[in-house]
Amino acid sequence: MSRPEHLAPPEIFYNEDEARKYTQNSRIIDIQVQMSERAIELLLLPEDQSCFLLDIGCGSGLSGSVLDDQGHFWVGMDISQAMLDIAIEREVEGDVILSDMGQGCPFKAGSFDGAISISALQWLCNADKSHHKPVQRLYKFFCTLYACLSRSARAVFQFYPENAEQMELVTSQAMKAGFYGGVVVDYPNSTKAKKYFLVLMTGGNVPLPKGLDSEENSQGVSYTSKRERLKQQRGKSLKSGRNWILEKKERRRRQGKEVRADSKYTGRKRSGRF
Repeated sequence: MSRPEHLAPPEIFYNEDEARKYTQNSRIIDIQVQMSERAIELLLLPEDQSCFLLDIGCGSGLSGSVLDDQGHFWVGMDISQAMLDIAIEREVEGDVILSDMGQGCPFKAGSFDGAISISALQWLCNADKSHHKPVQRLYKFFCTLYACLSRSARAVFQFYPENAEQMELVTSQAMKAGFYGGVVVDYPNSTKAKKYFLVLMTGGNVPLPKGLDSEENSQGVSYTSKRERLKQQRGKSLKSGRNWILEKKERRRRQGKEVRADSKYTGRKRSGRF
């Protein structure tokens, strides 16, 4: 099966039909949630603290919804107008902007506490237009990303490298831009479950976490219990609970949006609604 990035540029491949189909596919949604949760784990964010994060290649906001569920604020950037239209239609919590990551991250220095990206980075390795040079586009992207992150932040990219040469190309340009880090491989012996995460650090070189086929990462932080808890929570319809609704309303108030006042009926299931 052909890789999507070989079929058309992302802004063309993800047209209105493809964007809507992508967002409504339950299998894709579940995979996106799992990869987003893993990317957030690898960010090593402070416990019980809301952070301001950048979602690169945010699409229709599937990964942004995971950031919402974990209490973070976010801004998303994507090159596909059709994907962003669906994100707006879904009323995502984060702000989204139309932007080509190959032209850099258009944000002020030190704006974000971290960044994630799901299934987007490999698109930069293609020359979709005659003036595109993957090496230059990757370097510009990583340089501007480095600038807009705080000096203790991490960036985690889940991506699909086509071969070892492409992985080396991506990693070398990130290191050249000032990042430390490398690639973490989850389930390296599984054909279907195998996932690549490029983990980049701004605050100095520290040991990379191990893949999920081991109990602990190299810093001694266990992810097993947290992943099991999140897996159990996904089946409990978190978004319909009173606490979740109150938290969402409070986030909207802090963003300056108009929100209905809380009452004893907030979050109560109405008759005839499912």
